[in-house]
Formats: sequence, C-alpha cells, structure tokens
Amino acid sequence: MIFEMRTYLLKPGTGPAVEEAFGASYPARAKLSRIAGFWRTEVGTLNQIIHIWPYENIAQRESIRAEAVKTGVWPPPKVAENFLEMETKILYAAPFSKHFEPAEHGGLYEFRTYTYGAGAIPKVIEAWSPRIEARAAISPLVFAGYTEIGPLNQWVHIWAYKNMADRETRRAQAMKPGLWPPPRHESVVLHKQNSTFAVPAKWSPLR
Repeated sequence: MIFEMRTYLLKPGTGPAVEEAFGASYPARAKLSRIAGFWRTEVGTLNQIIHIWPYENIAQRESIRAEAVKTGVWPPPKVAENFLEMETKILYAAPFSKHFEPAEHGGLYEFRTYTYGAGAIPKVIEAWSPRIEARAAISPLVFAGYTEIGPLNQWVHIWAYKNMADRETRRAQAMKPGLWPPPRHESVVLHKQNSTFAVPAKWSPLR
C-alpha cells in the first residue's frame, strides 16, 4: 500500500470552517476510498491541516482522485481560497508499521519527521525493528514509514497520546537506557528532526 500525506497551510482563523467543510463532504468521498485521519496542528507550524489517504498503489490513487473531481464529491466546495500552501508526500510503511487502522487513541498525535542522508532508511528500519514492539507497548505507534515521492529520505513516525502530560510521562518511560531511541548505525547521517503536534477532527476515523 501507499499512504498520501497532504499538509495544507491555511489562512489564520479559517481552520474551523475548513475542517467543518471537509467533514461535511467526506461521507460522499468515502464511497470512493477511506481517509486514514484528519488533524489540525496545535504545536509547530500553526494553521495547518493534515489528512492521510491509503491507496493500494499509485494507479488506484490517480483513478480515485480523478473520479472524485469528475463527480464533484471532492474537494469540498469553497475551501481552496483558504489555502496558502499545499504539500503532499507518498509514504511506504515500514514492515513493522500499522496501516492507520481506525481507532480512538487519544486527543494528541505527534508527527515526527527525520531527514536522513541518502540510502539510510534500510538501516533505520533495521535498527527500529527489534525495539519497536516494546516502545509501542508504552504508547501507540500509529504509523512509521518513509517518503517515496515528495521530500526524499524522510522517516515519518506518528504516535498517539491522551494529552501533553501523558506524552511526557510515556516518553520518560520509553527513554530508559537500552529501550529507546534505537541506536544509529555509524553510516547513518541524520540531517534534521521535526515534531508537530496535532489534534484529530471529531469525524476523523483516527482520534
């Protein structure tokens, strides 16, 4: 499967109306394919919405998106005027990752993006694989994977928490020596790390 992660920067103050418009239009869009989740940012770059769509492959994505536009079910009407920037990434899941199954995990999702040097992702997967089960037992891993289209060499991992206090408690548990983070192979170069906190829409399948 592939997962399309779309991030839109909105005009300040328009977030609630845009989120409502997406929610109202989603039942018709869901007849073509499901959304994994829909969030708005609370910490990091503000006034962003993040929505993630699973597809079997690129061909299915193209077909469904064309049908959505042709039939007029998507995108929601009169929302594009509120977009300042739009970014899309195509992600592949790591072998141990979940696939954004619908669930209620809590009110806060952390989107962590690490940018590595070229060729590093297989080593990252190798380092994470033996440790991820123990780490995910402390707080839910929603997804972990890497970019294939869009900004390359990015490792995206998404974690769910009840709230910020819950995150601090659970991360402290995870950071015990020998558990987390996984060791980085000497050949792996980490260039940049970014963390964004977002809250799910009421109608999001993941919340």
